[in-house]
Amino acid sequence: MLTLHHEFWPKKMTKSLTVPQTSLYDNLKVTARRYPEHDAIYYYGQTISYRQLDDEVNALAGYLQQTLDVSKGDRVLLFMQNSPQFIIAYYAILRANAVVVPLNPMLTTNELEFCIKDCEIRNAIIGQELHEKVVPLLNTTSLDHLLIAAYSDYIGNDFQGSLPKEVEAPRIIFDKPNHFLWMDAINANFSPGEHLSNADDLVVLPYTSGTTGLPKGCMHTNRTVQANTVGAYHWSGATTNTVHLMTLPLFHVTGMVHSMHMPIYSGSRMVIMTRWNRDTAIELIKTQKCTHWVTISTMLVDFLSNPKLKAEDLISLTSISGGGAAFPEALSEKLYKLTGIHFVEGYGLSETIAQTHTNPPDRPKMQCLGIPTFDVDARIIDPVTHQELGVGEVGEIVVNGPQVMVGYYNRDQENRNAFIELDGKSFFRTGDMGRYDEEGYFFIVDRVKRMINASGFKVWPTEVESYLYKHPAVQQACVVGIPDPKRGETVKAFVILNEGYEGKVSEEDIIEWSKKQMAAYKYPRYVEFRKEFPMTSSGKILWRKLQEEEWEKVKTNRTADSSKST
Repeated sequence: MLTLHHEFWPKKMTKSLTVPQTSLYDNLKVTARRYPEHDAIYYYGQTISYRQLDDEVNALAGYLQQTLDVSKGDRVLLFMQNSPQFIIAYYAILRANAVVVPLNPMLTTNELEFCIKDCEIRNAIIGQELHEKVVPLLNTTSLDHLLIAAYSDYIGNDFQGSLPKEVEAPRIIFDKPNHFLWMDAINANFSPGEHLSNADDLVVLPYTSGTTGLPKGCMHTNRTVQANTVGAYHWSGATTNTVHLMTLPLFHVTGMVHSMHMPIYSGSRMVIMTRWNRDTAIELIKTQKCTHWVTISTMLVDFLSNPKLKAEDLISLTSISGGGAAFPEALSEKLYKLTGIHFVEGYGLSETIAQTHTNPPDRPKMQCLGIPTFDVDARIIDPVTHQELGVGEVGEIVVNGPQVMVGYYNRDQENRNAFIELDGKSFFRTGDMGRYDEEGYFFIVDRVKRMINASGFKVWPTEVESYLYKHPAVQQACVVGIPDPKRGETVKAFVILNEGYEGKVSEEDIIEWSKKQMAAYKYPRYVEFRKEFPMTSSGKILWRKLQEEEWEKVKTNRTADSSKST
């Protein structure tokens, strides 16, 4: 087990944690008993206490059991955007001894159908704006019942900012078979049966994005989720009085653990945003005195490019952390000058229910995954020979720890491929290429499948992007490999310009600048300016979509040329 990083472990903090044997729902139950009148949620002008949160969780759990026949181990679809109802529904499913299947609201009906069939889901709790996506699957799949929520039921009257259209929309009355309304369920106030969930019971099935194949459900138990919930609590220094700005989607494991489970464990206040809006984020940080913000680098890039941003609006913040992609060094310096806070980067996957690595808050390194967290054994191996590699050597990151999933749901072959045994321990293969330095800090090089092979040289897009972010005109960059008749593949950069640079900087300017910044085989041969990038709802750039567009262009051009020649 690598121990180089122990020298740089946060001072006076234990290196090992005993994972609670209790359920996730027990965290809410204990907090509501300790701090019944403490604010749990702030949502666009409305506050909800921990007493009310727990009462509504129990009422909904009773309704799920008595009206929708939800029983222990049932998989229940949770398909909605960030809202009080998402949190209530999540914990109600747990309280009913069932399993949460949280899915991306951006999924299409066909994508939903796959997951519903994969999990044999009978019940779904959804936002009303997503009804049209789900209703075709009633009675054509295993899906029997829809419980439908309107976000506007939970907003206040005195919120001064702009509301997302989904939040403004009044409640729709669905008078159809197998349709049930959220407020009817809460007002019925049914009492749930005994809470029976133990440490090793399955509680949540987050699905992988499916960018490298069909989506897979990651089986997580109370034990695996509690490991990162309690770990995040200690690492972040959260208390009952910290205030957490919730901008990451809760269906995604980082938002789920750091913006929901951890604040509930600590009895903190959650300030919810249903949709990302950089102006609203400033207003909420200022007025609600947010102290902690777990975000994603692309979101923070957008936030920092806001010309309205002022240092005095952010004085309440004491911690900004996250991951998703390496945060540009130039912007990290800008953030520090503005707030006096370093962006603390971390690393994790759906398979590890968020973090396996994170930077020490008092000694972070920029563009770094950080060090292995509590009880995590992380190593670098040769992806082919499985030989363990040393300091500075690039290989695949593999992890063993209490937060690693118990396996993919109904995927025996994938499970055999996903794990490897080293020194008698089971390690999960992340598929990410990385290295660690002489102090035990880990750095990502790129996804195994994202590497560009240019004339036999390995080019890692993340490295090229990090250089591009140093150009003053570059707000965002995404690098992909495109076909090249001589080099096999070559490097293309998609760039979003900062305000004020349009028409002043050309694609050729970026290329010429890049030649001076990096080795000849790395610099982008092509640059294309874009107004926006295709993104996941969790804020990750869909690099694969951009790459596929480029390869399709080449294929189309070749077909056209072939037609002309015949």
